[in-house]
Amino acid sequence: MSRGSDLGDRIEALGRATEAARGRLDDRVVDDAEATVDRVSRRLGLAADHTVVAVAGATGSGKSSTFNALAGVELATVGVRRPTTSWATACVWGKEGADELLAYLGIAPRHQIMRDSLLDLGKEDQALQGVVLLDLPDHDSTEVSHHLEVDRLIELTDLMVWVLDPQKYADNAVHDRYLAPLATHQDVMLVILNHIDEVPDDRRKSMLDDIRRLLDADGLERVPLMATSARTGEGIDALRYAIAERVRAKKVTRARLEADLRGAAGRLRDATGTSGHPELSKQRIAALEDAFADAAGVPTVVQAVESATRMRGRRATGWPVTSWLSRLRPDPLKRLHLDLGKDGSAFTGRGRTSVPAPTQVQRARVDAEVRAVADDVSIPLARPWAEAVRRASVARLPDLNDRLDSALTSTELDTERMPAWAGLVRMLQWLLLLVAVAGLVWSAVLVADPWLGVSRPDTPDLAGFPVPSVLLLGGIVLGLLLALLCRLLVSATARSRARKADRRLRSAIASVAEELVTTPVRAELAAHDTVREGLARALA
Repeated sequence: MSRGSDLGDRIEALGRATEAARGRLDDRVVDDAEATVDRVSRRLGLAADHTVVAVAGATGSGKSSTFNALAGVELATVGVRRPTTSWATACVWGKEGADELLAYLGIAPRHQIMRDSLLDLGKEDQALQGVVLLDLPDHDSTEVSHHLEVDRLIELTDLMVWVLDPQKYADNAVHDRYLAPLATHQDVMLVILNHIDEVPDDRRKSMLDDIRRLLDADGLERVPLMATSARTGEGIDALRYAIAERVRAKKVTRARLEADLRGAAGRLRDATGTSGHPELSKQRIAALEDAFADAAGVPTVVQAVESATRMRGRRATGWPVTSWLSRLRPDPLKRLHLDLGKDGSAFTGRGRTSVPAPTQVQRARVDAEVRAVADDVSIPLARPWAEAVRRASVARLPDLNDRLDSALTSTELDTERMPAWAGLVRMLQWLLLLVAVAGLVWSAVLVADPWLGVSRPDTPDLAGFPVPSVLLLGGIVLGLLLALLCRLLVSATARSRARKADRRLRSAIASVAEELVTTPVRAELAAHDTVREGLARALA
């Protein structure tokens, strides 16, 4: 991969990190990173053959004089006591491809000078070919617009030349506002002490040493320090050579863009932190789902499923003479407005269950488990990310009751369908009842015959017992015994249905917990990972 494409990858990586950080970190930091991505992307596509060099300094530092000395022509107005540079002036060596760059810099055409077009061909400086030299307004001007223009152009400059003067080189205005904050850009900076001709020979070294100490304290250990005099020309050739060397190396622009990316990525990393995060544990998710299930009333519904299945099973397999009595008891599921049949909800006009609302204890348990989920993964994170995770974990809890109720009503409990053997038992019970009724009718006829004066044949017997009595007693006894036997099967079926209902309900509740809590939390963690990965690539 080429160096250019490598820088492009870093830009994209910081862009991804910025996008993922939006809404989660301080807007000022994110805005700064976003603006840097935009600015670096635009600059990367502009005038690769030109290098923007800005000359900056305070009032009276000789900044404009230094600009004129480098240009070799009197272009900028020189002042001593008050700022005379109200706007930036650009001197361009090599017009080809510079127009778009000058438009990007926002330099008005009337403040642009094409060095090659000047009528001083003998003075053309080929060493600075490809340079766009800017004379910036005084950074300590009392005009706010001057400060804003300096700040704007410093962000767009490839190489910065800071001009200090012997009287104000230690001024906090330049050190605190510009030099120290640009410590990440020291590879694209030069610092010169101008008016060196006004400093006695025996004081020059100590003054330069003092400036060097200040620069080192600003974090600018690698920034070259030079002594110049724009008036006498002392040191100007060395300064021009230093600029030309950097321009010829074709690394200044890239170094500035990399420094911008690193600076913005570093500030974003400071806000993000360097700590990773643990994954959501299965145990914590299980505890959350259990709290949701308890709040939804799953135990109540499961108990209702078991009771309803037992009731319906006994009604289907019990002795027909007594099983109808069970219809007088309310169905536990229908009382909860669950399992009402295909069109039951529409028929009753109710869209919600009658499961009791969560108690304060149940709701407190839900809140505690949600907080535990967020805390488990956010404790190692920087405060903004921890707060983002906690906000995400509770953001959708106002929908909890509705979503839990919907999960209950949409879960198929499978209690309407009875086992096939229950149908066979029901047929057998009715057959036994018919046998008992036949025995009863036969016995009644036998008892009534003498009163009716009708002769009757001999009553057959079975094992010494009259057949009518055998039919009557046998139908009743066998029906009752079959009902008692089926109670055991019905109870086993009811427990099995309850377990199946519990699994289905908890699966539905788990989907609610996933939707309302774990998915939002994972989204925040994924955004955090995206930011960290993007920053790691941007800072590589």
